Amino acid sequence: MEISFFKYQGTGNDFVMVDDRDLQFPVSKELIASICHRRFGVGADGLILLQNAEGYDFRMVYFNADGGEGSMCGNGGRCVVRFANDLGLFSDKTTFIAVDGEHKATVSGDIIRLKMSNVQGVEEYEEYDFMNTGSPHYVTYVDHIEETDVVNIGSEIRYGSVYGPKGGTNVNFVEVIEDNHLSVRTYERGVEDETFSCGTGVTACALSAHIRKGWESPVKVETIGGSLEVAYRATGQGKFEDIYLIGPAVRVFEGTLTV
Repeated sequence: MEISFFKYQGTGNDFVMVDDRDLQFPVSKELIASICHRRFGVGADGLILLQNAEGYDFRMVYFNADGGEGSMCGNGGRCVVRFANDLGLFSDKTTFIAVDGEHKATVSGDIIRLKMSNVQGVEEYEEYDFMNTGSPHYVTYVDHIEETDVVNIGSEIRYGSVYGPKGGTNVNFVEVIEDNHLSVRTYERGVEDETFSCGTGVTACALSAHIRKGWESPVKVETIGGSLEVAYRATGQGKFEDIYLIGPAVRVFEGTLTV
């Protein structure tokens, strides 16, 4: 069968999008991994199916590059909002459902403002913070982010004795540029490599900076793939509501796959 697909990217975090409202996509881990392969497939950090969902504009079903169904992806969420808007499913505001629950978003040109899940608490340690922003995130601070061995250190933490048995974690390295301004690099679980940007990771880093630095919303974050902004409302004891991930999402190209 032939499948139409679309390639989108949000600050360099790239995704294959499929309009699966007819539920015809033949989901398999092997197929999705082959599509996401950067040498033998389309190449992407993940694949997203857009499906119908009663009471919502659409459902987002996200798969990691390894073919396994993943937890929430912030940049993927922004990209699927852009995709749904391009399909004409809504004009400027949308409500959709993902694996971690309901999300709202607005579109203004290329900029997507995505409401993230509330954060119920942050585990604070001397060397790092840990929280779930829709996906689990380890946040640690470094002095020279460009010299950090993101892949090797990140994989050690992801598969290590603490988080490995729990299914692993994403690992973020943060350098403070100035007040309310961070630089972030992320090792992503499921991609098993550094990505150009990670939306749930950027969100975690901004919230960590509020706790450690006392910064107020919003926080600007630089990634390899571009700039993002995180707005939030702190409600005390490591809890946050009204969290928004803000930044561009763009269609790159479209094509057809034979599977």
